[in-house]
Amino acid sequence: MEHMWTPLILLQLLLAAAATAATTATTAGCRPSCGGVDIPYPFGIGVGCFRKGFEIECINNSPVLAGTSLRVVKLTLDPDQSQVMLPMGWQCYNASDPGDTNSNWDYGETTMNKDGVYRISSTHNMLVVVGCNTLGFTASKRTEGGTANYAYYTGCMSYCNNSASAQDGLCDGVGCCRVNIPPGLTDNYFNFREFDHSSMMDYSPCDYAFLADRNNYTFRRSHLKMDTKRSSPVWLDWAIRGNSSISGDIPSCKQAAKTDQYACVSAHSDCVDSINGPGYNCKCSNGYEGDAYLPNGCTNIDECADPAKYPCYGVCTDTQGSYDCNCRLGYRSHDPRTERCTEKFPLAAQISIGAISGILVLALIIFVYVLRKERREARDFYRKNGGLTLKDAANIKIFKRGELKAILKSHNLIGKGAFGEVYKGDIDGALVAIKKPIGDNVHENKQFPNEVIIQSQVMHRNIVRLRGCCLEVDTPMLVYEFISNGSLEDFLHKDKSKLLNLDVRLSILQESAHGLSYMHSQTHTKILHGDVKPANILLDEKFTPKISDFGISRLIAKDKEQTANIIGDMTYMDPVYLKTGRLTDRSDVYSFGVVILELISRKKATHSDNNSLVGSFQECHQRGETALKLFDPEIATTGNFEILDKLAKIAMECLHLDVDQRPSMTDVAERLLILHRSRKL
Repeated sequence: MEHMWTPLILLQLLLAAAATAATTATTAGCRPSCGGVDIPYPFGIGVGCFRKGFEIECINNSPVLAGTSLRVVKLTLDPDQSQVMLPMGWQCYNASDPGDTNSNWDYGETTMNKDGVYRISSTHNMLVVVGCNTLGFTASKRTEGGTANYAYYTGCMSYCNNSASAQDGLCDGVGCCRVNIPPGLTDNYFNFREFDHSSMMDYSPCDYAFLADRNNYTFRRSHLKMDTKRSSPVWLDWAIRGNSSISGDIPSCKQAAKTDQYACVSAHSDCVDSINGPGYNCKCSNGYEGDAYLPNGCTNIDECADPAKYPCYGVCTDTQGSYDCNCRLGYRSHDPRTERCTEKFPLAAQISIGAISGILVLALIIFVYVLRKERREARDFYRKNGGLTLKDAANIKIFKRGELKAILKSHNLIGKGAFGEVYKGDIDGALVAIKKPIGDNVHENKQFPNEVIIQSQVMHRNIVRLRGCCLEVDTPMLVYEFISNGSLEDFLHKDKSKLLNLDVRLSILQESAHGLSYMHSQTHTKILHGDVKPANILLDEKFTPKISDFGISRLIAKDKEQTANIIGDMTYMDPVYLKTGRLTDRSDVYSFGVVILELISRKKATHSDNNSLVGSFQECHQRGETALKLFDPEIATTGNFEILDKLAKIAMECLHLDVDQRPSMTDVAERLLILHRSRKL
């Protein structure tokens, strides 16, 4: 019997020695990094330095997955992930035949899984499809049985009404859509369903699909014309999956531990079954760190050297796989890891501490009472200010009072008037203007939900975007995008040293009219502004006008009129509205006519029985004269008289006392656009 067992024992020793030699060969003399990227085992560069399926090549000082052109950005053992740059899929339409994509496409297909190591992470990545009238999807080769060549299909579709439909920062189905991907994806492969692009070739000539980090992609309208060679960083889950991609050959932890190919060779290591596909990964046990795929790769953590991660409020002593934490002699604590050690006090000290503790408890009770009272008031304000109505309003964020507190400081105050105060600040990296009313303005409270609902429905480049509101205060506050150049009234009347040439004034008029036209005829429900004036036309850094202040606006059904209390600036108010209380879209047209006169004369309109500015222009118009003396000398040059005269005539039509004789805002916008374009010819 002794002679019979000896060869078996020798054979086992030889196999163990061979395994040790093979493992040692993977680390000794192997390159530890490439291009600043660490290459830990089981990954490796060069023969004998990697486990099968984990080879990395270093090409031009840049790591790539062996046998591919995929650049590696990062490799980690815990978590078991790698990040690589994957190409996109695309197809571009022929301008002469928008239905033809046969000769201009690339589905971004890559092969990186001949040994079945990698799965595309479903927890970190998403599928992004960019384009107009575009249906894109991704597919993966089947890895766990079945007969179809591909499985795991998923995708989404995006639409566009026109070239302005897509919005920067929004990927919700207009110009861009995104969808989470399922686990089990092994390939980078995309495809598309073809749709007619004949009407959008100038702004969306191609379809795109790619994988992206969920937290590291922001859509921009310019992406509708992306570089097709663009690639994006994508997270891959990796695992020890055996010698084949067939499920039956890939062991679990329990199965692998019985084989001589078991990867978790370090003492103090644990095996964990993969959560994305079959296979397993190796981790160092609690209290240890390092590389669980190498003999003695997991080493003890000195917890005492990292008190931020391993707290100890007493005396710390490192142990294998853990640490001890005890109080010094004469001190005590219920748990020194979470509670400071305190000196053992005599009875008198304990009584004093008890008394102080009682005071603190009382103070805490008072604090809790005050806090609950404030929260109750905040809830009451929320309901009173229309929170139950506004909580479902689209594109509107309801801010907590604490989120705006830091901005509502005196050094951030940029404007103050009878209506309230305006503060400038930063929220989530974007500049905003916060409108804080002064006092208990009953009208403001009643009109507040109306103002928010109106602006939540309006998305236009010439209308100030309302980002949100705060309801947890007595008088609610509005949070707008910040418009840097102030109002048109500031430029016209408060600082006349600032020059405005005729082209800029024409652009301001044309785009303002376009914004009002959009409100009147292009929204689902007609919107009447009711207070059009230079103070409510803001200018950005490029002098693009933005219509603001919807506090007295009205939502009305198509072709209906609105009768309401008369509210607004009397200087710009339609006399018919003033007399009858009946607000129509032609009331805004009248107010816009006064704005035209102020812009071409740079004179302030005033409210009186006979508005001097309006009356002066009307007298000239009735006599059939050109109002040369009324035009702003800055723009009243010989070459501009014809344009200025046409603007004055448009204004006179807007100011017609017969409402039915006034043009629509759409007609005004079109005529101003023609005038503006004529300047460029």
